[in-house]
Amino acid sequence: MSETPNRRLIVGPFNRVEGDLEVRLEISGTTVSSAYVNSPLFRGFERILEGRDPMDALVVAPRICGICSVSQSHAAALALAGVMGLEVPRNGLLATNLMTATENVADHLTHFHLFFMPDFARPAYQGRPWFEKAEARFKAAQGIAVRSATAARAELFHVLGILGGKWPHTLTLQPGGVTRAVDARDRVRLLATVRSFRRFLEDSLFGAPLDRVLALAGPEDLERWRISGPAGDFRLFLEIADDLELAALGRAYGRFLSHGAYGDPEGGHLYRRGTFADGQDGPFDPDRVAEHHRFSRMAGQDRPHPPFSGSTVPDGMDEAGYSWCKAPRLDGLPYETGAIARQLVDGHPLIRALAVRDGGSVRSRVIARLLELARTTDAMEGWLRAIEPSAPWCAASEMPDSAQAVGLTEAARGALGHWLRVERGKIASYQIIAPTTWNFSPRDLDGVPGPLEQALVGAPVAEGERTPLSVQHIVRSFDPCMVCTVH
Repeated sequence: MSETPNRRLIVGPFNRVEGDLEVRLEISGTTVSSAYVNSPLFRGFERILEGRDPMDALVVAPRICGICSVSQSHAAALALAGVMGLEVPRNGLLATNLMTATENVADHLTHFHLFFMPDFARPAYQGRPWFEKAEARFKAAQGIAVRSATAARAELFHVLGILGGKWPHTLTLQPGGVTRAVDARDRVRLLATVRSFRRFLEDSLFGAPLDRVLALAGPEDLERWRISGPAGDFRLFLEIADDLELAALGRAYGRFLSHGAYGDPEGGHLYRRGTFADGQDGPFDPDRVAEHHRFSRMAGQDRPHPPFSGSTVPDGMDEAGYSWCKAPRLDGLPYETGAIARQLVDGHPLIRALAVRDGGSVRSRVIARLLELARTTDAMEGWLRAIEPSAPWCAASEMPDSAQAVGLTEAARGALGHWLRVERGKIASYQIIAPTTWNFSPRDLDGVPGPLEQALVGAPVAEGERTPLSVQHIVRSFDPCMVCTVH
């Protein structure tokens, strides 16, 4: 029998929203030996913001993305609050949590139903014991679960209609809080909307009360759910993941970071800020972040770029660079971010146990995302009950002539940071590191691959496969948003 020759594949597009992602695979025999992730679209929002009035960031930055625009608004507002020395009142913080959570929860729901699960309804999986159910529920544009999730998502967005006036690109989020106060009648409507969404999750996605999902504490609980749990789409995913061994697919470095999500009025976050690397907790210090341009099509390839002194000068003639995405590193190392990072940093026992056993696998990422969907939905009801309609909603202050600050938040896909520097009353520098910039980064100055590039190494590729299914599952487990990647 002759050996399978080494070969190269160019794979893409992947995203079912927009397709600006290309992956070059070097294949040795029947597995991926190396991968090069290319974000081929340069947009230049950081350059657009230079020289503008700092408050323009609230209008310009959310246009980076029509999917996670509230997260971009929040990061911009936090950076502006930092330079203005503002402290957001309790109601403003709760309303901000509700708006960012609505967008993030909707993104998790959309990813599972419209982006990730439809891959298992493909004819390539015909004959698997779960295929008919997966096809009936998740076939693109036709599946029962796809249609019901889309309707539930649309209803949930009434939260953003009430609190934000519109979605995307609301201007309700401000450095000092929110401009829209909620009265008692609004709160009743909002609670009814969130409870309706909770019922959808309990009836369709999990097939059980959220309290039962929140009680999952270890792999043995998941195994019992897979074998004899309620007949929801969560159990279907567990069956598919077990059959296809998705727990053994897509592991990167075992290093994760979170900026902390959903501020607590008493201090801290619902999901903690920090790192989880090699099984150990650690702090997250934004001053220890730098971006590498060695394999990005950017000027300044000979040194790391701390964001406050960073640059975004495109070099279309660069032959060494293979992506417009920069390579962010923390203490010189690549880190993964996303729902799995938030839950690991927060110390959730189930996700930590999975990380110890399987690492950041395809299965672990999806389970973390669904668990977070349940946890955040549950928290939203608590935030609504905590609102005091007669209390302040927004603080105000003057813009200083010169200052700098970083706005750190968590979008659905992970850690989002806006580094703002103001000089002479104008934006002197605005640097953004988005979640997909972390996860889909190219190699750095030392030639070390980014998290997705590393996660693809070892992926099986069948002879004759032009778009390997294993590669698609790994890429989609990170939930790419490529317009944010190169903003």
